[in-house]
Formats: sequence, structure tokens, C-alpha cells
Amino acid sequence: MNYVDGFVIPIPTANKEAYRKMAETSAVIFKECGALSLVECWGDDVPEGKLTSFPMAVQREPDETVVFAWITWPSKAVRDKGMKKSGDDPRMKPFMENMPFDGKRMIFGGFEVIVNA
Repeated sequence: MNYVDGFVIPIPTANKEAYRKMAETSAVIFKECGALSLVECWGDDVPEGKLTSFPMAVQREPDETVVFAWITWPSKAVRDKGMKKSGDDPRMKPFMENMPFDGKRMIFGGFEVIVNA
């Protein structure tokens, strides 16, 4: 089964285009490093919760939009190698130095796929 890295990120709404450009460049790099696909989704219908929600989880501010994204890899081993390789890629450096969002509020994790219907 494949392996997935998942992300939930609060992005300043004004930075949508800068984030999209970063995501497009990152997708090329991740795919060169073994990823099967990268999907970035701009929040359109992401309600506030009473107990928990995407906005609450990332401490979304009024001028921010929640992004839900994932990278699909053929395996965890390919992911581990690919993430290291992508982190060393010089094309990633500008994004790491000037991210269009607050990386401290990004939620992320790696997941083993158990159902893919």
C-alpha cells in the first residue's frame, strides 16, 4: 500500500497566489524525489467547530484560510528518502526562508494507507 503525508495549514488569504506557486514548485520537486502525487486544497467550506475543527486545530485567524494537502508516496521507505532529498534541493531554500504562512501552526503527519477504494 502507498504512504501519505498529510498537512493542515492556516494560510493568510492574501497569500493564496504565493502559496499556490510554492505548492506547484514543491510538487515538481517531490515528484522528482519519488512522490506519486501532491494535492493542495484551498478551504471553501470549513466550518468552525464547538469542540474541534480544522480552524480550531490550526488556530486560524480571521484573515486566514485553511489548506488541506497531502503527498502520496509508493512506500514509507521512498517517502523517507524523498523527503530528505527534497529538503536538500536548492529550489526549496527560498520557500524555507520565506514561507507564505506560519509553519508553527501547520499540522502534519505520515500515514500508512489501510483502505484505498
